[in-house]
Amino acid sequence: MKGLKRKARKTRVRAMSPERLKQFGEAWGRADIDALMEFMTDDCVYKASVGPDPGTTYVGREAVRKGFAEVLAYESGGEPKAGPVWVLGSRAVAEWSYIITRPDGRKVEIRGCDLFEFDGDKIRRKNAFRKAYP
Repeated sequence: MKGLKRKARKTRVRAMSPERLKQFGEAWGRADIDALMEFMTDDCVYKASVGPDPGTTYVGREAVRKGFAEVLAYESGGEPKAGPVWVLGSRAVAEWSYIITRPDGRKVEIRGCDLFEFDGDKIRRKNAFRKAYP
């Protein structure tokens, strides 16, 4: 239609907020895989802090769901503790820890952090790191 000007429509893209990322951490602490997957994009990637290479990489929703289940099973019996979260645009860092009881009864705090990349208010990439203990 000649002569009609098209108005540029501004769309507001929601971004991941620190509160929403904390909700993801709470779902992780509950081992709620269905809730965790609600936070993930269709093309998500999860780089676990355990496994070969040094840590297993899972690509795509089905693989990431499997990876979350495997790591949560590995961490079962631990007491999760959320740490601070920093969101910087489309990226974030979240500290975490969990306390495990060794066979000799000694309690050990495993500490780590996750690096996140977002697509709007969804997680596209979660890359986990943990402190190694002998």
